[in-house]
Amino acid sequence: MTLSAVDDFYAALSAAGLPDVPADFSVVPQHQVVPRAIFVGICEFIRVFDRVTSCTAWQATALREAPAIAQARRKEVCFFSAWDFHLPPTGGWELIEFNDNGSGFVYAALINAMFYKAARLEHQKGITAPAEITAFEQHIGNLVEREALAFFEKLSDNLFLILDDAESLQRGKFFQELKLLEEIFRRRGWKSKVAVPTDLDWDGRSLQLNGQAISFVVNRSTDFFWESTDFAPLRSAYLAGGVYVAPNPFTYATRSDKRLLEWLSLPRWDNELGIAPAERQMLSEHVPETHLVRTENVEELARRKHEFVFKPLHGFAGRGLLDSAAVGHARLHRLVAHGDRYVAQRWAPKSGLEIDDATLWTDLRVWAYRGTILQLSGRASRRPDRLDLTPPGGWLPTYGAV
Repeated sequence: MTLSAVDDFYAALSAAGLPDVPADFSVVPQHQVVPRAIFVGICEFIRVFDRVTSCTAWQATALREAPAIAQARRKEVCFFSAWDFHLPPTGGWELIEFNDNGSGFVYAALINAMFYKAARLEHQKGITAPAEITAFEQHIGNLVEREALAFFEKLSDNLFLILDDAESLQRGKFFQELKLLEEIFRRRGWKSKVAVPTDLDWDGRSLQLNGQAISFVVNRSTDFFWESTDFAPLRSAYLAGGVYVAPNPFTYATRSDKRLLEWLSLPRWDNELGIAPAERQMLSEHVPETHLVRTENVEELARRKHEFVFKPLHGFAGRGLLDSAAVGHARLHRLVAHGDRYVAQRWAPKSGLEIDDATLWTDLRVWAYRGTILQLSGRASRRPDRLDLTPPGGWLPTYGAV
């Protein structure tokens, strides 16, 4: 792309509703293409993941240590669930984590569609064209409507709420994405608002925002079990069963909690969890060895620390990530003693991308709903061991191969 084409691409993204690109939100003016075999394999993996994590035995085991708010079984399915993968330069792919409230869903659609046009990728063979923006918005509306009908058996005239934490709405890079989603809902003819938990009220019959009843909540909060007192109205409405919330504590406890990566990666609990041999083969091939840090494995993990990345159990966006150089016997013992729960995940290499005489390290985020892939995106980091999206890094236009 020429410099003028890049400038036009950035201007189009900002005009479409992203934060100022690249000053406030970095997007790489190159793209990656996911090979067809990898795309097909990931499709099958996601179906296995959904089947395993919805198994009664899996859910019962996952809920043993979950708080009370997560115990009620729920039928909501989040339409922006995201699987994060690394694609090693030697080939293949590995799941790093699963997020039931992955950021960037709407941004990625805009990035992919607008870069495809700006870079004239329609003239390049072997690349699957991304959805047009209007088609993407229509599809999202259809998915939300499907979820609402499955939960309520009819569409409600009540508010479709988009909920996030106050800090994210004040300083987060994805506040404007929530506003874009709000506009998608409104163009569908639905009443919609973006709010924080403290804006909500519970009158014993309905969840409300400024006197308006709420029936459907898109939850972007990272207080995964709603432990803050700010969530008291939402907790009451959720437990009463009259409001749709996705994701929610049940889906987090049974799908997103990082401790579940241990079960996905290792076979020792398969009989208890109901994992079949064919499912085990798929999971072990594509989920890096992961261990919940416990007193009994601290010594081994300290000895093998250079093989692992250490992540907080309920962390997000790379917060609390520990470099292996900062981890040793004493540090791990302190974490366990103080109740700071971590997982150790075998380090999975990324592929490299050359831009502006620098090497960036790329990943792949795949959004899927009920086993069907909806969206691809990527990120290019300045560091191979953690996410650094400052320029020349940033979000990366991503497409599937034909």
